[in-house]
Amino acid sequence: MKNNFTFELPEWLKHKKIDLNKSFTDSEKMEFAISLSKQNIEENSGGPFGAAIFDMETGKLISVGVNIVIPSNWSCGHAEMVAFSLAHESLQTYDLSLKGNFELYTSAEPCTMCLGGTIWSGVKSVVCAARHDDIQKVGFDEGPKPEYWWNELENRGINVRRDFMRDQAVQVLNQYFNTGGEIYNADR
Repeated sequence: MKNNFTFELPEWLKHKKIDLNKSFTDSEKMEFAISLSKQNIEENSGGPFGAAIFDMETGKLISVGVNIVIPSNWSCGHAEMVAFSLAHESLQTYDLSLKGNFELYTSAEPCTMCLGGTIWSGVKSVVCAARHDDIQKVGFDEGPKPEYWWNELENRGINVRRDFMRDQAVQVLNQYFNTGGEIYNADR
């Protein structure tokens, strides 16, 4: 039995030139998350989802994530979970709120797992592009979650902004579907 766990980011992402001193605007943050999802499918390195965590005061990038479920053989390899894991490692904390105020920008609303991960990550804000229905329309199973899931986050002090640049994110989902990207669901 193996006694440790690691995951690898796609090669293109490991070598992507990112200015870590740049202060991103809100639009640039979401454009960045969506661009990660788009490049992930163009590089054939995972599903059509991208996420990034930013410092709320400075607008600087803390971590990135793309969907790596298939190449990593890891059902938890969703973009948000990868971004959370890398932020926790980078900041050396299990709770991001202990190190400052951070926000998650994601190309799609969180699935059931990522909703839980968001609650426990310590982020103070979540900004989403594509909706649950957009994701399910192309075939992904997002799992059961409360109908008004954003209220659950807001009740815990996490601000939620939905539908930010939704059309651009939906285009990437449709691109993935139209080019025959693998739709993986546990109940197949």
